[in-house]
Amino acid sequence: MPSKPHLLYVAWGFPPCRGSGVYRAWATANAFAEAGWQVTVLTAPRETFTMSTGIDASLEATVDPRIEIVRVPFIEPKFAHDLRAWSSARANQPELWNGWYSRIASRAFPEPKYGAWRPALEKAAREIHGRTPVDLVIGTGNPHVDFTPGWLLHQRDRVPYVIDYRDAWQLDVFGGERLTPAGGPVDRWETKLMGGAEAVWFVNDPIRRWHQDLHPAAADRMHVVSNGYDLPFTFTRPADAAEDGLVFGYVGTLTGAVPLDRLIAGWRLARSRSELLSRSRIELWGHLNHTAIPSEVIARQLAEYADNDIAYMGPVAKQEIEDVYRRFDALLLVLGTGRYVTSGKVFEYAATGSPIVAVHDPGNAAAEVLEDAPHRHSARDLSDEAIADALIAAAAQASTWTDQDRANAREWAEQFHRDRQLAPQIDALREAALRQRAARSTGGRA
Repeated sequence: MPSKPHLLYVAWGFPPCRGSGVYRAWATANAFAEAGWQVTVLTAPRETFTMSTGIDASLEATVDPRIEIVRVPFIEPKFAHDLRAWSSARANQPELWNGWYSRIASRAFPEPKYGAWRPALEKAAREIHGRTPVDLVIGTGNPHVDFTPGWLLHQRDRVPYVIDYRDAWQLDVFGGERLTPAGGPVDRWETKLMGGAEAVWFVNDPIRRWHQDLHPAAADRMHVVSNGYDLPFTFTRPADAAEDGLVFGYVGTLTGAVPLDRLIAGWRLARSRSELLSRSRIELWGHLNHTAIPSEVIARQLAEYADNDIAYMGPVAKQEIEDVYRRFDALLLVLGTGRYVTSGKVFEYAATGSPIVAVHDPGNAAAEVLEDAPHRHSARDLSDEAIADALIAAAAQASTWTDQDRANAREWAEQFHRDRQLAPQIDALREAALRQRAARSTGGRA
């Protein structure tokens, strides 16, 4: 039996996927490898991401070389754009065919777009476990079909498993409503998965508390494992950087949920009140959608903002992110409304040490993260006046921000380094994995 505990990590989105949730998967797998585990990752083929989320090759290059990556065949009609590969039934009656496929996929697992992946995923997990016994499985969702290999190996060989929610399955994190009926297929699966899990991870406490109320039997195994930040930001801004005005920066995926219109309205008002802001500008960096195809609606919206010294700069690769942050005097944390919304960017923003303008519902979970930050300026609401006030306050701080101020802010943010989130969990799971390994070697159960 190998000396290292063997982790099977299941993540549909893994590098070179450039989806927003990929950084958590990338960092978690790397952290286990660095902690001395043998790590095997089950994920989708690279071509899947080329056709769906788009790819970030620079992120793929930073995956720990000790990690074995097994790419499991994945077919999702939404990403099959080559009409020559379509069946005649799909080509002639696409709406009926899509409905038929969704029903077939949901029979395997109640997730219409990804449920059909379950058989191939579980087959791969059985083969890996047969070659080198698995001591722990972590599945990260969504998609939540990533949870099924852990459940399968637990049923077969009592392998402990963790289900990691980057989002929520039954909760609309923006609206706060429950998405599925009590006792329905999703609810039954989630109850079953949580019932056998060694641990259940959530990205913030509001989401955890919601699930504790829904699944009280698993409440004591639910933990908050925040996203945190990964890079040790060390840059400073040149002393004369603000002479021609300040640069406010946004880094992140631009979707319809991001209230850019509210930011721009506040920006216009702030520029009319502040001479410094009247000669300052905004740079927006990121993809224009969660998929590889940019949103035309958002692109048109951005074009309308150019007259206000607002420029869309395009996407940025993970390995270029520090160079982009170095351009900014202050950061724009613009988030969709919802008390369960955190965003991984809040931790990265904090770690840069630059002043932050928080433009989001004050009830968002992100507000708790930055509550004591020395470089945070939160709009009290989403009115033009409140956003303008926050922008003006941040500009005043940024114009006098020193290297020591930045260092102090970074020191405050060290509590959010991802290592601090993962290290206690890895230690606890090592004990569980080795305990089960010992029981398996003697023919018993932990």
